[in-house]
Amino acid sequence: MTSLTLNLPEKKQRMTLADKEVFLIANGDLRDTANRKCWAVQESFESKLASALKEKSGYRIRRAHPVKEAVGHGFISSQREGADVMAAIDSKAPLILLMTAWQYSHHLAPSLVHHQGPILLLANFDGTWPGLVGALCMAGTLNSLGRAHSRLWSENFDDDFFYTGLSAWLESGKIEHDTSYLKEITKDHPVMKTEAGRIGQQVGEFILNNKEITGLFDMFCMGMINGVFPQASLARIGLPVEALSQSALLHEMSQVPQQEREECLQFYIDRSMNFQFGEDSATELVREQVLEQCAMMIAMARFTRRFGLTSIGVQYQQGLKDSCAASDFAEGAIGSSQRFPVKDENGDIISEGKPIPCINEVDMGTAIPQTMMFRLLDSLSLPAETTLHDIRWGSEFEGTFYWDFEISGSVPFEHLKGGIAGAKGYRQPVMYFPKGGSSIGGQSKAGKFLWARAYYEGIDVHMHIGTGTAFELPQKEFQRRLDNTTREWPLMNCTLDGIGRDDLMAGHQSNHITVAYVPEEHLRDVVQAFVAQSLTQNIRVHIAGGIEL
Repeated sequence: MTSLTLNLPEKKQRMTLADKEVFLIANGDLRDTANRKCWAVQESFESKLASALKEKSGYRIRRAHPVKEAVGHGFISSQREGADVMAAIDSKAPLILLMTAWQYSHHLAPSLVHHQGPILLLANFDGTWPGLVGALCMAGTLNSLGRAHSRLWSENFDDDFFYTGLSAWLESGKIEHDTSYLKEITKDHPVMKTEAGRIGQQVGEFILNNKEITGLFDMFCMGMINGVFPQASLARIGLPVEALSQSALLHEMSQVPQQEREECLQFYIDRSMNFQFGEDSATELVREQVLEQCAMMIAMARFTRRFGLTSIGVQYQQGLKDSCAASDFAEGAIGSSQRFPVKDENGDIISEGKPIPCINEVDMGTAIPQTMMFRLLDSLSLPAETTLHDIRWGSEFEGTFYWDFEISGSVPFEHLKGGIAGAKGYRQPVMYFPKGGSSIGGQSKAGKFLWARAYYEGIDVHMHIGTGTAFELPQKEFQRRLDNTTREWPLMNCTLDGIGRDDLMAGHQSNHITVAYVPEEHLRDVVQAFVAQSLTQNIRVHIAGGIEL
């Protein structure tokens, strides 16, 4: 027998903690342009956390990785870097992941699965970059991977809620939050026997029998492990994926002639969309960028016809951002009923008068409710436009807490106050999109809506389902919120029925939430039908906020 020689890289000695120390980790973006922009806020909150720990508990934070002075920030910015950082520290040490900006969860999540010590996801509750979005993404990711963790959030790291939670975690390694706003219901619930429930069952059975296929151009975006579902999960609920390549999208775009691009753009200009055109393509929106986005929307629509897709999504970040204008205008436009008439190879208009649900950021956790909502609402002859939003921020106005839901680029025009005429086209921020492209910005219209989020545990698909109300806040207040988030993006100000700020932060399993406007007189019937539809499709349903069924 031939002898074998093992020659692994030399194992480094792990860093250990002294008494009353805790490791601090700062996970960040893959793009150093974003990391540098966000670094000042992270530095500020690292200082606030250090002071809070020292003054209230006598603890000291120890950075698990150095600030990279030459690069201009102290964030972990790749999966390799994250794995190396985790491999170099005591595997049983307590860890605080301090998040003040968007972070790519996959930089750390695979290593956190093997970490044996307690993990705290700590977010600043602020709209600037923001940490709460990143923390909700990481929480959903770790939940999908089966890794226990705690979560905590605060505006300034100086309130009683923050101190109580931090002390509990330091003492016991966990924080218990009240998530009683969520109630699981099963197929024996009386809702299944209502008239609306029977309609929902019929829609669910149709989907199981016929399949609603979602086409996704590349299936992993911005570190969102929680947005990539097991194929077995999708097959069980009748919503399989058609895996498409963004290189194929670029090719199809190249086949769209200049005249058709011009006609598409003119369609929206004629309907009074306000594009904020400039002259410097490096920093401003220029016509050529929107023409390229028009080609993308046309190409996307043709893929839906070619592959028989119900919904479609673009990964849109790494790779594509360096190849063409951002996909946002295309995504909002294709998701609208009032859409430039795109013809297929036979000259027939594709999905005329109907939205094609667009799965922003190829997040399967929103693909599921968006596709299901579309089929249900369309079958009931109700407005069927859907979108996701980031749970971006929120604050009080005249005694009421309003959420700021803000998608990173566009919504269907039907979701905006004023529709196409109420939309503004801004250049996507340079820090994210070097080749520009128009957003579809504006104020979301007032009205009642159905919201949902799907996530997975093992291969079981779960769905949170609730209702809410969108408000058109006074212009001054709306502008304040826009200025404290990202002014180029569309903003929805809303309340969630029966759910407070800390409820959602404690129990939501994603940075995203899916919404569809529903006329108030039909809302209860639609909720009943959607719950029954979800149960029929083998989804575990959790109604949120005590909504009446």
